[in-house]
Amino acid sequence: MADAGTIRQSDIGTMTRADLADNVHREIGLSRAESANIVERILHHMCAALADGQNVKISGFGSFILRDKGERVGRNPKTGVEVPIAPRRVLTFRASQIMRERIVKGG
Repeated sequence: MADAGTIRQSDIGTMTRADLADNVHREIGLSRAESANIVERILHHMCAALADGQNVKISGFGSFILRDKGERVGRNPKTGVEVPIAPRRVLTFRASQIMRERIVKGG
C-alpha cells in the first residue's frame, strides 16, 4: 500500500504543475506559494537551458536531448505528392535506467 504522500497514476490520470507543487508543499512543508514558485523556477531553468541549446540531464530520472534533423523529402499520404520537410530541432526524452526499472515494476 502506498503512503499518504505518494500519488498513483490511477488516482490522478496526469500529474500537473499544481500536483508537483502540492507534493513539494506536503513533503517539505513550504507554503503553497513557495512550493509553486520552486516548481516554476525549476521548469523555467530547464526550458531556458534547452532554448539555449543545452541538454538537460536529471540523474535517476532521465535526459532531455536536443537533436537537429536535416531537411528531407516527405510524402503527403492522401495525395502521394512529395513535399520538402524543413530542417528543425526536436526535443527527445530518454528515461534513465533507474526510471525504466521503476516503470516496469509499477512504482
